[in-house]
Amino acid sequence: MSIYISKIKLLRIAVQRHISIIILIVFFLVAAILPHAAFGKTNLHSTVSVNAENLVEQGRALYQAEKFSDAVRILQQAVAAFARSGDKIGEATCLSNLSLAYQQLGLTKEAENAINQSLNILQSPIKNPEVLAQALDVQGRLLYLQGQTEKAVDIWQQAADIYKKINETSKLTRNRVNSAQALQTLGFFRQAEHILENLKQSLLIEKDKSIQGTGLRQLGDVLRLVGNFSQSQQVLEQSLKFAANANYKPMVSETLISLAKTARAQQNYQAALNYLQKADSSSLPSSVRIDLLLNQFNLLLETKQYTTATNLLPQIQAELDKLPPSRIAVYARINLAQNLVELRENTKQAPSWVDIAKILARSESVAVSLQDSRAQSYATGTLAWVYEQAGQLTDAFKLTEKALLLAQNINAYDIIYQWQWQMGRLLKAKGDTQSASAYYSQAVKVLQSLRTDLVAINSDVQFSFRESVEPVYREYVELLLQTQATKDNLKEARLIIESLQLAELDNFFRSACLTAKVNIDVAVDKEDSSAAVIYPIILPDRLEVILKLPGENNLRQYTTRVPQQEVESTIKQLREDIQEFKVGADKQTQYQKIYQWLLQQAQTDLQNSKVETLVFVLDGELRNIPMSALYDGKQYLIEKYNVAVSPSLQLFDIKKLQRGQLKALTGGLSEARFNYSKLNYVETELQQIKSEVSSTVLLNKQFTSLAFQNQISENAYPIVHLATHGQFSSNPDKTYILAYDRPIKVNELNQLLQTRDINQPDLIELLVLSACQTATGDDRAALGLAGVAVRAGARSTLASLWNINDASTATLMSQFYSYLTQPNISKAQALRRAQLQLLHQEQYAMPYYWAPYILVGNWL
Repeated sequence: MSIYISKIKLLRIAVQRHISIIILIVFFLVAAILPHAAFGKTNLHSTVSVNAENLVEQGRALYQAEKFSDAVRILQQAVAAFARSGDKIGEATCLSNLSLAYQQLGLTKEAENAINQSLNILQSPIKNPEVLAQALDVQGRLLYLQGQTEKAVDIWQQAADIYKKINETSKLTRNRVNSAQALQTLGFFRQAEHILENLKQSLLIEKDKSIQGTGLRQLGDVLRLVGNFSQSQQVLEQSLKFAANANYKPMVSETLISLAKTARAQQNYQAALNYLQKADSSSLPSSVRIDLLLNQFNLLLETKQYTTATNLLPQIQAELDKLPPSRIAVYARINLAQNLVELRENTKQAPSWVDIAKILARSESVAVSLQDSRAQSYATGTLAWVYEQAGQLTDAFKLTEKALLLAQNINAYDIIYQWQWQMGRLLKAKGDTQSASAYYSQAVKVLQSLRTDLVAINSDVQFSFRESVEPVYREYVELLLQTQATKDNLKEARLIIESLQLAELDNFFRSACLTAKVNIDVAVDKEDSSAAVIYPIILPDRLEVILKLPGENNLRQYTTRVPQQEVESTIKQLREDIQEFKVGADKQTQYQKIYQWLLQQAQTDLQNSKVETLVFVLDGELRNIPMSALYDGKQYLIEKYNVAVSPSLQLFDIKKLQRGQLKALTGGLSEARFNYSKLNYVETELQQIKSEVSSTVLLNKQFTSLAFQNQISENAYPIVHLATHGQFSSNPDKTYILAYDRPIKVNELNQLLQTRDINQPDLIELLVLSACQTATGDDRAALGLAGVAVRAGARSTLASLWNINDASTATLMSQFYSYLTQPNISKAQALRRAQLQLLHQEQYAMPYYWAPYILVGNWL
């Protein structure tokens, strides 16, 4: 038996405003190695009637046509026929296929019953290892979709062991790819990559060229999923070479589509278009052909080639007309409708709202005929969204209610939250803020329950976080903070912002592996009675600040009416001025403006509460600038307060530094490596640190990734200090620190430090990255800094927002450690005093020199 697969791989649709990307996975697993989907073979006995064989064939055809309700009906008849004939293997196989059909319809209880019946038969004295392994694959799929990822991995491993024994290469390949996806979901990136690397090596020596080429393409697809874009491209190019040498045109075209998706993931839209234009659509089945055309259409919109996109519409419509009634046909029309809305917003040539609504009405009609509640919910909800865009709110409300009910009836939570969000928007537009808040609250709760599912979805069809997840949180906060918020609304808004920070990091890592460690309501006051926590929130028409003062249960709210565009442009200009070190640009005006937005209204409250430390949970582009450089007209913020930042207070243990005998592992590169320039003052920096703290030094050739890991695993170092090039980016694949032998990516950090968790249970107290910088032109680059801080597993991380190849870095670090060794001095205090030492020296008085160093996490 081979698991059914669908051919549609809908693209992500970048739409504007509050559009939810209506894309879903028709089949969650990576496609089988076979060139086309194959129904599970039943190994029919001679006693089985021809009628049973016919039913099996009908079921296969209906499943492949995505007529899942009809497939269920026929497969039920086939199961009964096999049971009557006494063919247990045939009955078990059909039950596994029936489970798959139920899964496609969202009927998880029925799917679970069917696969359990199958396994009960197969684990009886009547044995068939191949059918058992494939039934286990189906069970693993169901567990994965239910969020039971660890159980799915265990089940798939059982199946893999069987495939190895019976030498089923293609099925083993599919199984290993599925396991890699699941391990990635759990955050086990190294294990996932190890599986994929072994798989790659076995595929390269595979004699069957069909298995080899298609297997490498599927491997390239999953490497894109785990964020290894460069490896994905490399493997896909190998697949393309094999397919071309074999002159197998369909495989060449499908590999070109995969290469396009990898290029798109790297935001190389023109390269993606080039790949798609090379694909020979005539060699493809209609379902893949429409996928290719819709990808082209969306990329043309992305690159603002509106005329070319419009010219492609007749061809798209012709292909849609060829599709038989199926889930593919439903989603393809939804996809087209969303793209047409985007086209309408950018050109006068797009179809009318009525024409777009007709496309969706047709989509809904097909879904109804298929008795496919999931597809119907998508079609109906998207039609409601079109009515919302057209201003017909009453019709939009009725249709959204219908779509929500359909999704709730099948427990399709990944759809439910979208329609709850849509209900919230519509009720807000009607002025019913209380009911709107209730729906937003429900949507957020569903999103939080879906953390694993949202990051586990294949990147080809993954919900766009910034367009389909983040706005739900932000719009809810905006609703809670309208006018003067109540005490309860302020607390709720604070919790939602904390949850958003976690969701952003989940999305960054492509893994829901972060867990809250502390209760933010009690942790700060308990450990530091002089710290205030500040939550700036950038909203479209204003900047909100929520302030938690020490010893107070009630939160405070400050509102500044300034457009989001002005806030972001000011931050961007300030950052450019700092990094480019423009003459005359560093005159405190921009620092003062941001101070007025964030702290002007709160300064009296801060003074009256005798606050000594400010902890910022920063939002958006505010993460890209140092809070210590904010200027009140007389003083920089660092002259009045200790300053720290946190991506989320829930993620770090807030505890005082246990001095004892401080010991550091220091590593660095002074030599030029991997096209990075030499760092002139690294040796001086590490020597000065050694004069303040007992240190083991790894310099240049000694600072390899393996040597670093060995030191960590064999010794307890409360402090790890790395003076080497590094980059923070919103893309984890471009977030790394540089060792002598290779870059260490952010997702590897916890793996390199993992042996410490076993051998040295004490956490690293402080990780210092003194020569890193945020990626140029990336407005969310500082998310990578937060990612490094979290991934390293250290209580605190001290890092630089931009690199200063200057003696001032060595001076600041030496001063920092000198203060840190003193009793009763917190990390934030030590950093502040070291920064003030530079600020008070004339040659280093500009923020360019002392401001880039920020303390992330535990400030004590």
